[in-house]
Amino acid sequence: MRAGIVLVAGWLAVLFCTGAVQAAEAARGVPDSPTQTAYLAEQLRKDPVYISDQLPREVPRSTAPDFAREARRLGVSTYVIVLPSSSFGAEPSAVLAGVHDRLGRKGLYVAIGDTGIDAVQTYGVRLPGAEDASRATLYELAYDATPREVFRHFVDVVTSGHAHQRAEQARAASEDDPDGPPSVHTDRTDRENQSFVTGIAVTGIPLTALLITVYALQRRRVRRAATAATGGAGSPSAAGSVRVPVTRGGAKAVGGRTTAAGGKATVHGGKKADGGKKARTGGKGSGRIGTGGRKGAGGPGPYPRERLLPLLAAAAVLGGLIAFTATQVFDDTTSGDGSRPTSADMRARIDRVVDGLRRDPLYTDPESPPALDAAERAHLRRRLRALDVPVVIAAVPSSTDDESGGNRELLAKALHTRLRRDLLIVLADPGSGSIDLVNYGTRVDDMYLIDRPRDLSYPQSTDPPLGHRLDQLLTYVSKSPKAKAGHMPYEPPPADDPVEEKALPGLFTGDFEPGLVIGTFLAGLLFGLVAAACGIVRRITRRRRTANGAPGGARSPAPTEPSTAWLRRNARQELDALTAALEPVAALPEDSQRRAWECLDAAALLIDGDSDGRIDADATPAALACAIVLARAGRTAIGEPDAARFVCHRNPLHGVAHKRVQVPPEGGGRARTRARSLPVCEACRLTLGPVLRLRPSGSARRGAHAPYATLPGPLAALGDGTEIDQLTRDVREYFGVH
Repeated sequence: MRAGIVLVAGWLAVLFCTGAVQAAEAARGVPDSPTQTAYLAEQLRKDPVYISDQLPREVPRSTAPDFAREARRLGVSTYVIVLPSSSFGAEPSAVLAGVHDRLGRKGLYVAIGDTGIDAVQTYGVRLPGAEDASRATLYELAYDATPREVFRHFVDVVTSGHAHQRAEQARAASEDDPDGPPSVHTDRTDRENQSFVTGIAVTGIPLTALLITVYALQRRRVRRAATAATGGAGSPSAAGSVRVPVTRGGAKAVGGRTTAAGGKATVHGGKKADGGKKARTGGKGSGRIGTGGRKGAGGPGPYPRERLLPLLAAAAVLGGLIAFTATQVFDDTTSGDGSRPTSADMRARIDRVVDGLRRDPLYTDPESPPALDAAERAHLRRRLRALDVPVVIAAVPSSTDDESGGNRELLAKALHTRLRRDLLIVLADPGSGSIDLVNYGTRVDDMYLIDRPRDLSYPQSTDPPLGHRLDQLLTYVSKSPKAKAGHMPYEPPPADDPVEEKALPGLFTGDFEPGLVIGTFLAGLLFGLVAAACGIVRRITRRRRTANGAPGGARSPAPTEPSTAWLRRNARQELDALTAALEPVAALPEDSQRRAWECLDAAALLIDGDSDGRIDADATPAALACAIVLARAGRTAIGEPDAARFVCHRNPLHGVAHKRVQVPPEGGGRARTRARSLPVCEACRLTLGPVLRLRPSGSARRGAHAPYATLPGPLAALGDGTEIDQLTRDVREYFGVH
């Protein structure tokens, strides 16, 4: 009985003392800190939108009217709480339930953290799709969307009437694309990439266009220069003319006319002139006159500067247009939603904490879950008042979105500046449990506090709770030796300006200059690839046409009995094509040059006996056909010298011969007693085609055609399978040119 009476009396004494302490604190004007839900409910009673003052860089409190305007679109009473996500704890819906119980009002309650919507609850109202809209917003928006954009999107989904469908579609899309939706805003890394791409485009595209245009125009100038020099097709003033070769050693051979020092021999229409001196033709084309790649005469030269200047101006204009277009496409100037915090937004938390510390040396953040219970708070207050050193404790969280940018030293400096007295400021983070000390003018040995037995700044999982460690810290302070003078910490660097922090650098800064260099290099590389591809295509096309007997151009039809007009027209075209193909002489192998020039010389001897650069009016069909064959063989020699040795013996106009067949003897003066191996084209190898038949004279309008091998002139030798080299020698010997 006595023991029971003593125990009850002891408990009553404890309760009486605790009540007395609380009453004394209340009498001194230091009421205990309100709970988180009570504080938030009180703030929502003043305004249905509450934005924490801990996020001024990301969500300024001055944007509350924007949230309220969006909330009115829902048509029901809406209460919005914007806090750091860590302040909601593990159960944001429990925080909303507690706030509703304290506030006692019906409506939609929305908890928005710095990463999105954390919870949505309806109390006493019906709003279909609210939960689905929250899930759709989570899946449809990227991680960099601001809370204001998140809430606007949430309202859009709710009012669309298709919240459930959008939520399901967004969830399925997120499973297919683990990277999530694209970013909403352009950050500094994106801007560097944009500047780099812009630099490449500004130089790469115009320079590539300029190089390719000049290359194409230069190629056209080369072709026109070759055509103009030969008086061939494409030169209106010299239509129907052919190129005139000149013999080595100063003699000029023109269609059978040979001129040398001290004598003159003229052969016209296939007849020799007596008493003339003979000149030997040059195999490599040395001493030739005219342009078009002949030795001793250059090509058209570099592109004229007066024509290049307009192209350069056009390229500069194109680069300017690309730069202007880039400024319209990459027009972002900030990486946020455009909201700018005011000076009041930036100092709101400091004002709140300073006001609390002026009334109580222990301040706990009412927006965060309580890290200290009532007993711990009362104990710490007693310890703080008992110290002979002025110490204040501010249990507030820190983040990169607060006014100090997460710098605890800046927060301590701001508090000291506003409190205006020497203090040992203790900053405790209720979320992470870390503790920081900053000494402003108190006579405490800082080295002692730095070398304290346990490091309280970075707690471990096995460490005691925050209240116990703060009590331990105050014990260290009470035992600290006195310093001779007060200590002032180093001045911390200022925090980044919130507007400049979000502002993006200019598009033409940063990696723009490296982009210009890379664009120039890529333009040269692309031009080289285009030029190489064009060269390869030309070479492949030429070889294919060579294999078909008409290299370098579209092969004309090969009729069995061609008319004189057909022969004249094709002779002119083939000689023009051979002349143009011989333009880049320096790029051709020596054997190809020799055989091609010999074919051109021999063809000119056959059809230009008047030495006027035109096809003779009285050129015979056999001479015209022989000139066509020689011109085609010359073009074949340019691409593939060995393929130009033989032509089809059935019809030389078929082109080169790659195979030989055994031909039985035929009647006539040229028949032999046994089968002969004669060259044929691919078509005649499978089935022998008809023999080429020509009129004996080009002047005859009518008359029977005869096999070409029976007509006079060098062409007849092809009926026996004569090589092209032998044919060119026969032509020179026929006209007396050696």
